[in-house]
Amino acid sequence: MFYEPKKGLPFDIDPFKSLIFPRPIGWISSVNKKGIANLAPYSYFNAVTDEPPQIMFCSNGGSFNYKYKDSLSNILSTKEFVVNFATSSTRNQMNNSSKDFKPEEDEFILSKLKKKKSKLVRAPSVKDSPVNLECKLVKTIKLKSNSKKISTMIIGEVIGIFIKDKFIKNNRVDSLSMHYIARMGYSEYTTVTSKFNLKRK
Repeated sequence: MFYEPKKGLPFDIDPFKSLIFPRPIGWISSVNKKGIANLAPYSYFNAVTDEPPQIMFCSNGGSFNYKYKDSLSNILSTKEFVVNFATSSTRNQMNNSSKDFKPEEDEFILSKLKKKKSKLVRAPSVKDSPVNLECKLVKTIKLKSNSKKISTMIIGEVIGIFIKDKFIKNNRVDSLSMHYIARMGYSEYTTVTSKFNLKRK
């Protein structure tokens, strides 16, 4: 099968998101100028480079009657945020935090998640996340859109990294024990449960 997306889809549901997987979920925490925290999951997320370490995520659409989603609005205002990671044990809280809450509503409280004070930024971290990446905004890029939705890529420099000690073994990160969850297609998710090694030639 071959098709051109701009000419229509031969499916009832657009399969694009189910073709590029698994996509790690960046659970982005931010805070507005009033000090109200926001927490939202983004599966258009990944690391992009490491000297210095930088990550990106994409915010698509707005929130209620606002131009941007709360995460983007907060980051544009404060120039900082934290990347957290959902695990198999926090998947329900992650899913709950994806709801379209109002800007004055704190997703940490509504999702019954504990906050942890970050070291270098005002935005709180998710205490139950195995890793917290404290970030400063580098730039935003407005992406092409075929609808009225505003799609924006956010690039941040990771200025502080917290890893729970129990996930460090023999001076290396024990990634499997973290039980990160990742997005697949439709409403499907997965957990990394195995790995193999390949040495570069």
